[in-house]
Amino acid sequence: MKENSQKIDPYLTALEQFDRAADFLNLDQNTRMAIREPHINLEVALPVRMDNGEVKVFKGFRVQHNMARGPAKGGIRYHPDVSLNEVKALAMWMAWKCAIVNVPFGGAKGGIVCDPKQMSENELRNLTRRYTYAIYHIIGPDKDIPAPDVGTNSQRMAEIMDTYSMLAGRSCPGVVTGKPLSVGGSLGREAATGRGCVYSALQALRYLGIDSKGATAVIQGFGNVGYWTAKLLQEEGVKIIAVSDSEGGIYNPQGLDATDVLRFKKNTKSSVTNYPGATRISNEDLLLLPCDILAPCALENSITVGNAPEIMAKIIVEGANGPTTLEADNILRDNGIFVIPDVLANAGGVTVSYFEWCQNIQELYWDEARVNSMLKQTMNRSFADFINIYEKYGKKITPRLAAYLLGVSRVAEAAQARGLWP
Repeated sequence: MKENSQKIDPYLTALEQFDRAADFLNLDQNTRMAIREPHINLEVALPVRMDNGEVKVFKGFRVQHNMARGPAKGGIRYHPDVSLNEVKALAMWMAWKCAIVNVPFGGAKGGIVCDPKQMSENELRNLTRRYTYAIYHIIGPDKDIPAPDVGTNSQRMAEIMDTYSMLAGRSCPGVVTGKPLSVGGSLGREAATGRGCVYSALQALRYLGIDSKGATAVIQGFGNVGYWTAKLLQEEGVKIIAVSDSEGGIYNPQGLDATDVLRFKKNTKSSVTNYPGATRISNEDLLLLPCDILAPCALENSITVGNAPEIMAKIIVEGANGPTTLEADNILRDNGIFVIPDVLANAGGVTVSYFEWCQNIQELYWDEARVNSMLKQTMNRSFADFINIYEKYGKKITPRLAAYLLGVSRVAEAAQARGLWP
């Protein structure tokens, strides 16, 4: 798929990534077709009464890609650019991601076309409850377990849990993860995706022989994932030299304090670009800064064939889903940049979501130290499995293909073991 000036279709990218892995694995045609396409594509119309009395109809989606390894799992995003193909791509990536970290889930994703920044809490609550009602028949603790994503948070998850429970006639905390602690959430969940990125980054630094003390990092995106990645890298002795949000970035070669930047952003209700004591730069220029670790933690397709040749990072840790295009991936490999792909790097979120689900269905809750310890063990083991495949082929494949070979082979193995019914 050639890149051009038009917007890159994430689903076509996801299909091509799968096809490359399936070809490399020499998957038989029957298995390939069984796990290549989503099992369910649900599109729903969501009439919601707005605060001004007007009824507005929103479009929502829920896609279940594959459930050979267990119930479907995947977040729900609220964003103006949500599309069915984007949700299908994200659901497919979730299937491989769950398999890579070896949690017993399949892949799913959901989304609503809306701008949550322009909506009141009352409107968002009504939209969330309407959406839950519309997808009620395909979700459940043993069917499909949603979670937060771009534009959603723990409060939205509490509303999904409550709506589902009211419809089911019993309390069902295991229907969704990423909930507030007061309704069955897990300690450690808020920082989990960023923490997983950091565990992966530290393993990559060791693999490449780079000391974390004094290493430098650039973080694109300063939402939940970007902030926690920055903060936790900083705690490991890594110097954060640049961060950004949707309005642009800031750069200070002497280092930035992630917690102080977040405090400023919240207190002023503005962009990180207004933070004093740093040089303002664009998101585009931020990606090109010399550093040891570059963590794209925003939306898709940040690294393309247009900017990949100029990237000077030694390691890219993909905190976002799909931040690198296919052609850019090959350029990064040729330039000696080690990429920890999204399906591994940001799998900390789904891993601790799995821990939350386990706690919910067992009605037995764990302390944060146990959650973080189990997350570290899972991420480190998964990194080792990924490196084994990468080295098995003499490092001649891209790291992304190595991760896909791991994830796709595990899903294929489960699909073959279960067979077809009827």
